[in-house]
Amino acid sequence: DPDSTSPDSQVEVIPATPVQQPIVSNLLELYMHDFSEFHPLDLGPDGRFGYPHLDRYWHDPGKHPFLVKVNGKWAGLVLVHRGSRISGDEDVWDVGEFFIARRHRKRGVGTEIALQIWTRFTGRWEVRVMESNAAALRFWQHAVSRFVGQSIQPLRIETGGKFWQIFAFDSKPARSEEHTS
Repeated sequence: DPDSTSPDSQVEVIPATPVQQPIVSNLLELYMHDFSEFHPLDLGPDGRFGYPHLDRYWHDPGKHPFLVKVNGKWAGLVLVHRGSRISGDEDVWDVGEFFIARRHRKRGVGTEIALQIWTRFTGRWEVRVMESNAAALRFWQHAVSRFVGQSIQPLRIETGGKFWQIFAFDSKPARSEEHTS
C-alpha cells in the first residue's frame, strides 16, 4: 500500500492556525475517546466530549497548538503549553495533549513528532503519563530516552488519587544556534 506509514514517511508538525481550530477540535474528540479508557470522561449532551478553553491555544502566548500530517494527510495533534499540571512549575514546557491516529502508531511517527516538538521548544520539559496507560508509558519512555540519548527513569507522583509517571529533561539549542555570531 503506497499510502501506509513507512520509515520514509513525510511527517509534518504544523502550527495550527485559528481557521484550523475545528480540525484540532475534531481530532481532540478521537483523542478523548481513546483516553476515556483510562480517565472517566463523559460525552456531553451534544454527543461530543468537548475540550473546554481550546480557543486559549490561539490567544495565550504560553500555549501552542500543532497539527500533524503524514504524507500530506491529517494524522494527529499536539498541544504544548508552559507550566506543569502536576508539579506546578511554571517554567517547564508540557505536552498538554498528544494524539496520533491509530493507523500511524507503532511505526515511529509519534517519536518523530515528539522529537520535532522538543527541538522547537528549548528549555526544561515535563512529560506526564497516567501510570495506568501502559502503552503510552512505553511510548514516552522510548521517545524521551531517544531524545536525551540515554535511558531516563520517570518520577512517580500521586495526585487526585491517580498515579502519574513524570519524565523531566532538558531540550538544548542545536549546536548551529549556539555558535552563531
